Amino acid sequence: MNQTLNRRRLLTTAALGGVVGATGLGSLAPEAAFAAEAATVEPGAPDPNFAEGRITKISGHMLLVTGSDLVLHSIRITDGTSIWKLNPTTFDQVAVGDGLYARGVRLPDGTLAADSVWVNIVNLHAHIASVGRNVLHLDHQGRRIVAHVVPGRSAAVYNGTPAISDMSLLRVGRHVQVLGAWHPDTNEISIATVYAAA
Repeated sequence: MNQTLNRRRLLTTAALGGVVGATGLGSLAPEAAFAAEAATVEPGAPDPNFAEGRITKISGHMLLVTGSDLVLHSIRITDGTSIWKLNPTTFDQVAVGDGLYARGVRLPDGTLAADSVWVNIVNLHAHIASVGRNVLHLDHQGRRIVAHVVPGRSAAVYNGTPAISDMSLLRVGRHVQVLGAWHPDTNEISIATVYAAA
């Protein structure tokens, strides 16, 4: 049996009340949210196993999400769903108003049984406008973003080297890519990883 069928069977079992170990079905790293899914999706067609948007309602273990294209998604959180909100976390940390990306398997009723959910995740390409104590002020497409360094969590990757907690090589004017968690309805984020040239 191929991996897609195994994954579908495991998620269907979890959605119907079975137990599947969290993160057993894929990476929860924030980079995985933006990775192309190795599926047989026609170029330009929507991925049926992906959903994004803002949470408008939570009922039991179901999330009602309004996509940026105004499509409504029903997302089931199962025993095997892995949840990221700057760190791996639990379902009780998810709130109405949060944004999310979710990957999983579509059930016959159209519900997405999620294997991974990234809450408030952002992926920004920006320039550093200023550097302060535990904060970067970023210029992102003409908008100012306040990016908070979270001690013990935020990391920097310089020229593709392994991630380190030292942010001292970040310089004003440099281009950076920042993965992090958005603070809903603000221009602020918490930094997971900053990618920069040293």
